[in-house]
Amino acid sequence: MNDLKKKSVLQRMLDGVERIGNKLPHPITLFAILALLVVVLSAILAPLNIQVEDPSAEGEMLTVTNLLSGSGIEYIFTSMVDNFINFAPLGMVLATMIGIGMAEQSGLISAALRGFVLSIPKQLLTAGLVFAGIMSNIATDAGYVVLPPLGAMLFAALGRHPLAGLSAAFAGVSAGFSANLLISALDPLLGELTIQAASTIDPSYAEGMNIAMNYFFMVASTVLLTITGTFINDKIVEPRLGTYTGEVQNESASLEPAEKKGLLWASVSFVISAGLLSLLVLLPGAPLRGEDGDIVQQIVQSPFMSSLVVTILILFFIPGLVYGLITKSIKSDKDVANKLSETMASMGMFIVLAFAAGQFIAYFSETNLGTILGVKGSAFLDTIQLDGIPLIIAFILLSGFINLFIGSSSAKWAVMAPVFVPMLMNQGFSPELTQMAYRIADSTTNIITPLMSYFAIVIVFAQRYDKNMGIGSLISVMLPYSIGFFIIWTIMLIVWMLLGIDLGPGSPIYYDG
Repeated sequence: MNDLKKKSVLQRMLDGVERIGNKLPHPITLFAILALLVVVLSAILAPLNIQVEDPSAEGEMLTVTNLLSGSGIEYIFTSMVDNFINFAPLGMVLATMIGIGMAEQSGLISAALRGFVLSIPKQLLTAGLVFAGIMSNIATDAGYVVLPPLGAMLFAALGRHPLAGLSAAFAGVSAGFSANLLISALDPLLGELTIQAASTIDPSYAEGMNIAMNYFFMVASTVLLTITGTFINDKIVEPRLGTYTGEVQNESASLEPAEKKGLLWASVSFVISAGLLSLLVLLPGAPLRGEDGDIVQQIVQSPFMSSLVVTILILFFIPGLVYGLITKSIKSDKDVANKLSETMASMGMFIVLAFAAGQFIAYFSETNLGTILGVKGSAFLDTIQLDGIPLIIAFILLSGFINLFIGSSSAKWAVMAPVFVPMLMNQGFSPELTQMAYRIADSTTNIITPLMSYFAIVIVFAQRYDKNMGIGSLISVMLPYSIGFFIIWTIMLIVWMLLGIDLGPGSPIYYDG
């Protein structure tokens, strides 16, 4: 694919997006600025006596709390450490990453992805790559590094265009980031932010929420996106790329005997672990089973559902450890400690981000600006009569646009959740639906924004097969996936809403406060 001397309108537009996005501050700096902005706004708005009725306490009025007053300054200093520690996703994400980190550092996830892709029939290779990409998000970002080059390599070996294999894998990993057959590391991260935002309107409703709030929709999405991605790749993208005439780089992606043995015993350990854990909730009178209602309610509203992070930790840690012991990548407890330390070291930026984001969210709540903005925003939506499905579509479009400039999914949601979750609750939509709508927009536009952190890495992978591959070229390849996923996924959500199916365990479409 050759670069045009004169850039197309699309390329110029995307270059503009890149320039604007590059001028935005780092997410850590952004949250620090937002926290400071909330403090200043509280001092400006407090004297104006702006007030709304407290949605969580009928008859009581809320006003803006001034954080530059004497008591406000005292709050800033005395709450700073607590704001950091109590940042909802912090403990859950770090605990989850202990398990996922063990599976990743030991080599289990990489071997499992390669083993899956290599084991499928040639005619199902595209579908297998897209599906593997979707499933890879249980390990956060590992799929970005493993699957695109693997997809290119396998397509080249079969005489197909390697960039088609790369794009199919990239589409699955990135655009399918909010679809899976399992709970992923992103679920507790976004879920806790959603629960925290919902508690500003209805604390009792928030207490009944769980991090698997989008699970049913995610499972169905996995099937839909696999089919959609396969069709787009084989019928649109690969024909457009034409016949590959470059030098095919033959590399071995096969599994070593030790890796195959490790995968076998890791699978056995996973099944045994899952079976033992299931006994803690399925058996009558089990310690992690609820006590009220029928069997379904006892499982949905149970200690098990509120402790899914621990389950994720165990189900990744044990197979990862077993794999490491079998393949000799782990030989002693020191290796275990070192691998877990490496995982936590990679979370350093998230920890600093959590400190800054924790202050912003706490200040937003303390000043009552989030609730006031939600109530006022809901009233504005009433005046323009934008509600129902058009409102959800508008929210998806807005979220997708914002994603072009801010790459981090959690950073965006930490800013947006305190505003839009209460606002849409006031319009009768559940926090669970708002989160799913956001995830659709965020995932489908990841593959066309140069500001996504792994975009540059994918370009490097692509340049091994086409030295002229640049930002505009890669985006032009990925745009059909983005548009197709966006349309199909949004239609699926609309149909889901019309049918009134729960998005996850105990997670309805509508909120009746």
